[in-house]
Amino acid sequence: MLEIELKVRVPALGPLRDALTAKGAEPRGREHEHDVYYNAPHRNFSETDEALRIRYAGGKAVVTYKGAKIRNLGLKAREELNTAVESGEVTEQILQRLGFVKTAIVDKWRETYTISNATISLDEVNGLGTFAEIEVIAGDGDRERALAAIETIKKELGIDGYPILESYLELLLSKA
Repeated sequence: MLEIELKVRVPALGPLRDALTAKGAEPRGREHEHDVYYNAPHRNFSETDEALRIRYAGGKAVVTYKGAKIRNLGLKAREELNTAVESGEVTEQILQRLGFVKTAIVDKWRETYTISNATISLDEVNGLGTFAEIEVIAGDGDRERALAAIETIKKELGIDGYPILESYLELLLSKA
């Protein structure tokens, strides 16, 4: 499966929240996400455009691998593999013992909605500001449908701005 997303910096989340409610989007809640990113000892993820993180949210921990971005779609698309772990702290110790190096932490508050087959996230990212993301999961033959769905939702919600292809991690690291 492929995660295709549009990420746009927005000046405020309130108007988007109102538009989502007016469109009948289903609220999924708001939670704090604490993401700890690691780099591998055998290759540099900033060069291979990969990411490995442990996300702490809602009292749970999930390990995520993100493959290199597929850039020919005009939006951010990449393979994403997730698995829950019993203990994020122990998983971090294992990674460190194997030579993985902690590279950054991304802290954000994420408010999530669903509409049609899309997930819309309203994000407040520490050190970066406010963003809206529209994400659709697509199979091999569904890329065009996913792109069209994202464009439709973007217009319906009145989201303006240029697509940001960088991850929050990349945006934070570029500020350093």
